[in-house]
Amino acid sequence: MAKQPMLKFVTVSKEMPQKRAAIERTDDFGEIYGEYAREKAAEQAGRCSQCGVPYCQSHCPLHNNIPDWLKLTAEGRLQEAYEISQATNTFPEICGRICPQDRLCEGNCVIEQSGHGTVTIGAVEKYITDTAWEEGWVKPIRPAVERPESVGIIGAGPGGLAAADMLRRAGLQVTVYDRYDRSGGLMVYGIPGFKLEKDVVMRRNAQLAEGGVSFVLNCDVGRDITFDEIRGKHDFVVIATGVYKSRDLHAPGVGATGIVRAIDYLTASNRVGFGDTVPEFESGELNAEGKRVVVIGGGDTAMDCVRTAVRQGATSVKCLYRRDRANMPGSQREVANAEEEGVEFVWLSAPKGFAGDTVEGVMVQKMRLGAPDATGRQMPELIEGADYVEGADLVIKALGFEPEELPTLWGCEELAVTRWGTIKADFRTHQTSLPNVYAVGDIVRGASLVVWAIRDGREAAEAILAQVTAQGAGVAAE
Repeated sequence: MAKQPMLKFVTVSKEMPQKRAAIERTDDFGEIYGEYAREKAAEQAGRCSQCGVPYCQSHCPLHNNIPDWLKLTAEGRLQEAYEISQATNTFPEICGRICPQDRLCEGNCVIEQSGHGTVTIGAVEKYITDTAWEEGWVKPIRPAVERPESVGIIGAGPGGLAAADMLRRAGLQVTVYDRYDRSGGLMVYGIPGFKLEKDVVMRRNAQLAEGGVSFVLNCDVGRDITFDEIRGKHDFVVIATGVYKSRDLHAPGVGATGIVRAIDYLTASNRVGFGDTVPEFESGELNAEGKRVVVIGGGDTAMDCVRTAVRQGATSVKCLYRRDRANMPGSQREVANAEEEGVEFVWLSAPKGFAGDTVEGVMVQKMRLGAPDATGRQMPELIEGADYVEGADLVIKALGFEPEELPTLWGCEELAVTRWGTIKADFRTHQTSLPNVYAVGDIVRGASLVVWAIRDGREAAEAILAQVTAQGAGVAAE
């Protein structure tokens, strides 16, 4: 598949103090790409110390064999490096782009710990997998034997697609149901194109479809088809819906025009990148161009919002977070990128209310960190008399996500959930309270990382295949 241009917005406000080079660069791993990509990848890979205790591997949720494929890359044996990389990771080119390596593999690199700068593991992973696609090393899905067992997967995000890939390669009949018009979940409509190019996800979707995975899109389970109907159509079901219910604020003026949810804002931006007509973007409702933007929140979604607003041509972009930088849940690499691009972080600040029927400002209350809670994390406390108003024309709420009430929405009260509304599932097999029904990813974990969803999807697929094998052995014995 030909590489498509990266999502970009041509308007860059003169008022924003960002470095134009930071906005116009094609990705966050430019040191690996360029005229001498192979040599630079080999140079970085050659820095791996091949230590006896590979903390990079143990801190990767997929336990990727990082030292071995770095060694092969350093030796110029890229195809072998790719084979080892993809053996444990269904989508290495995606993880190489969007995993928070600073919190996982790279942050635990022995060289990084010794103060000499980490090996850029994510960049090398991205490079060798992109090379594998270009060279034709990525194997198509061609099951050796077709099997009659059928699996219905609800949700076309990373967990559902990882399970679909493994199950289809084993010859099972796989159908994926998703509420959106494109497969990929938040990889398509949540993560901005400057972090994850959409043709990268579309390429995997095409591979799955060409390999025999059936996609039923624009299908909202509970409305267009019932959960019981899906269970009736398939021998096994995997629930991989993710969590899309946005957490909300409860403050005076929160219903004002110009205060929007992060998921709506990012979805509109990504649809524009696909070339879709988005009335809310064209009207300015979900477009930051020429506006003073305030993003509320401190996670990776907030970082996606502030960096998108910069690219859309906002006159200013500020991020309010109620704790300090050290306690911010988002990637520190993303914070640094945002600062480089001109985003201002207003630490120890929380919204108290909003001014104007069409939002004109955020009433901000200043905080300080007090005593730690039960988890050991310091709790923010209000500083009396330190309130002020932060001017804003667009406020984006990036406060995280919660699970929808699936048992109620699907009319299946016997589907057990936790007190947080996530589905109860065995942590090894991912089996739920219902026979032959599995659950993976954020709908089990709560809002988490793509890499954890991939791991869950692979583990659930392994459990289903083990059950199929056991049932086949039982039939043979009879």
